[in-house]
Amino acid sequence: MPPRNFRIKLEPDKYYHIWNRRNNKENLFYSSRNYEYFIRLYAEYLDPVVETYAFCLLPNHFHLLVRTKDWFHQKGETNIKMNPVSFAFQRFFGTYSQAINIQERRTGSLFQKPFKRLEVTSTRQLAYLVFYIHSNPQKHGIVEDFRQYPWSSYERVIRDRPSKLNKEAVLGWFMNKENYVAYHARTVILDDLNDLMNE
Repeated sequence: MPPRNFRIKLEPDKYYHIWNRRNNKENLFYSSRNYEYFIRLYAEYLDPVVETYAFCLLPNHFHLLVRTKDWFHQKGETNIKMNPVSFAFQRFFGTYSQAINIQERRTGSLFQKPFKRLEVTSTRQLAYLVFYIHSNPQKHGIVEDFRQYPWSSYERVIRDRPSKLNKEAVLGWFMNKENYVAYHARTVILDDLNDLMNE
């Protein structure tokens, strides 16, 4: 199988698995305040240009499942020179990097460039990818049960609270909340997950 292209161009109104890590596989997050700040910045910079379905923040990398918004038809814009999603990620990474550099008294780039992305084209892939993203903390040995991990969207999807996540769409990919929970309760088979991701 030929190597996958993880640097594809982001296009409007498409689903993508997006992920990135810290340079040299060092930590991106040092405390709960860093995770919370990352989520706040994400809402500020990315919510206007993507719809978010799942996420997981791990100590040295993160995963997202998003759909890019159709920016060519927003506010009558038809001639946009720079991809607004790429620009939003650039600003997001830059702002978070500045904060960590100040906190850790360091200089230089924080994130690997460019961030990786794969297009997702079927409902089956979308459902499996939600499971993959949520199971990452267990896959990497961070926790014994990924459903207890605090920095993913697993519980947020089934929590009866307002959220910027598109929870209705996620539950629809699993048919209902009960199937979503049952699907996530199955045994994590790492070999199966490797078909979706080459970390």
